[in-house]
Amino acid sequence: MRRALLENWSLFLGMILLMIGNGLLVTLLTIRGASLGFSDLVISLMQAAYPLGALAGTVTAPKLITKVGHIRAFSALASMVSVAAIAHLLTSDPVSWSAMRFLAGFCFPGLYVITESWLNAKSENKIRAQVLSIYFITTLAGPAIGTAMVGIPDPSGNLLFGIVSILISIAIVPLLLSNVRAPEFSAPDRMPVQRLAKVSPMAVFGIVMNSIAVSAWFIGLPLYALQNGFDNAQAAWVLVSAMIGGALVQFPAGWLSDQMDRRNVVIGLGAISIAGCFWVGAHPTPLTIWIGFTIIAAVTLPTYSILVAHANDQLSSGQIVPASGTMGFLMQTGQFLGILIGPNMITMLDGRGLLVTIALSSICVIVFAIGRRVTSAAPDETTDMQPIGVIGLTQPGLLQAEAISEDISETSEQFGDKS
Repeated sequence: MRRALLENWSLFLGMILLMIGNGLLVTLLTIRGASLGFSDLVISLMQAAYPLGALAGTVTAPKLITKVGHIRAFSALASMVSVAAIAHLLTSDPVSWSAMRFLAGFCFPGLYVITESWLNAKSENKIRAQVLSIYFITTLAGPAIGTAMVGIPDPSGNLLFGIVSILISIAIVPLLLSNVRAPEFSAPDRMPVQRLAKVSPMAVFGIVMNSIAVSAWFIGLPLYALQNGFDNAQAAWVLVSAMIGGALVQFPAGWLSDQMDRRNVVIGLGAISIAGCFWVGAHPTPLTIWIGFTIIAAVTLPTYSILVAHANDQLSSGQIVPASGTMGFLMQTGQFLGILIGPNMITMLDGRGLLVTIALSSICVIVFAIGRRVTSAAPDETTDMQPIGVIGLTQPGLLQAEAISEDISETSEQFGDKS
């Protein structure tokens, strides 16, 4: 890991600055919007513009990189995100904020693709796993740090938006000063949703429903905490705790899913999520909200990675990279729906609407998983689970997908040599 860090420090520094800036901005907009009097509906519509923009950016970014190259594309996209952050200071209406969220959502997929493909090109096979582990740390540590920064005193209301812009602007510098040439890049092939659904209906349905649950608590939790007596700093920290919980459980959950039918693990995590929702709903005290949502996050966040691994178990090595783009599209779709639904449910059902939304999503995943478990057997051979970040942050991309693909190819070659 030390070698991977030393060889790629400039790229990791740029990535973690992007993660901190984006994590800070996502939470800051929710809390600042509430203080400006935005309704839950307005906040959800504003935040939903991010995954809507990301859906467009996911399709456009690879074409842009192919056309103008990594460096120009990265500089242009990062500059536009920095502009979007500053623009929030100039206005306080939800329409312009939504437009800036769409712009940020459009730009970030390109930034992630560029950084991931650059890291992938710089990583030798023997240190690829180390690079992937450090990359995973940045995808969770960065947003957690950014979210915690919401508690920084900001009497003028301008400081934190300025910090976001500065972080994203500085993130350009390490990549531009890197002494490695930009790697060759070509837009990956696409796998239609219908085709992926024939291979793994569990992954297609489960990813959408799980993404609804994750995005609902990620965007809705600060509002839920504020409405239950938390101040801005406390609301940010309860979200930080949730993200840390999700990070800590990803590896154990992944290890467990490698040992058995992954659908059984998905069922178990879903059951814990439902239990956590009922516990918080029955006793909505500050302590139970803090602990309960940490548990909910800890079992819903790893579910996506397990579903991706379940799909990869049934794909050939050549299908994994294009399938990762399709699964990213499905996640963005679920995130869009979850952001629209989650915050608007907070005040419904006697203040338990958000919890009901998360529980219902988990129930749908469990029922579907049980149905698939009964009607189809688990794959004989499995791939390793690759952990990922949360809503509004890095998506499953080239680095993870190609790492899995190469691992499978190497395993197949070894098997062929033995036979």
